[in-house]
Amino acid sequence: MLAIVVAVVLIFAVTKPDVFRVQRAAAMQAPPERIFSLINDFHQWGNWSPWEHRDPALKRTFSGNESGKGAVYAWDGNKNVGAGRMEILDAVLPKIVIKLDFIKPFEGHNTAEFTMLPRDGATDVTWTMYGATPFLGKVMHVFINMDRMIGKDFEPGLAT
Repeated sequence: MLAIVVAVVLIFAVTKPDVFRVQRAAAMQAPPERIFSLINDFHQWGNWSPWEHRDPALKRTFSGNESGKGAVYAWDGNKNVGAGRMEILDAVLPKIVIKLDFIKPFEGHNTAEFTMLPRDGATDVTWTMYGATPFLGKVMHVFINMDRMIGKDFEPGLAT
C-alpha cells in the first residue's frame, strides 16, 4: 500500500510545472524614487522585509557595492529565515532584479524582481519571485502551495 501512495505522489509530482512564480502587488502613496531607494539598498531591508525580524540573532553580511548593482546581502538565521545570499543584478527605475540563492533549509536559486510604476500620484509596486523547479521541488509542491506560502510574506512586506 505504501508503494502505491509513493508512486501516486511521484506521478503527481511529474505533472507540476518546471518553474514557479509568486507575485503580489500594492499601490503605495510614495513616489517611485522613494520606494526604489528602500529596495535598492539592502541596509534598508530591516525597515520593511517580512523576514528581518523573525530571528533576533540573525547574522547579516553586506559586501560588494553599498547599494544598487553589485550589492550583496547574505544572511544566516534560525529555522524561520534559513540562510542565503542576494545580489542586485540590475537596478534602474522602474525595476530592480535580484539573484536570490537559498542555502538552507533547502537549496534554491531564484530571481526576485520589484517594479515601481507611477500611477495617479501613487506608485504600483509589484514583487515577483520565480525560479526553476527541480524534481525534488515538484515533489514538495505536491504538499506545499508556494504561492500561498511565499505570497503571505510578500503581502506584509509590501504593506510596510
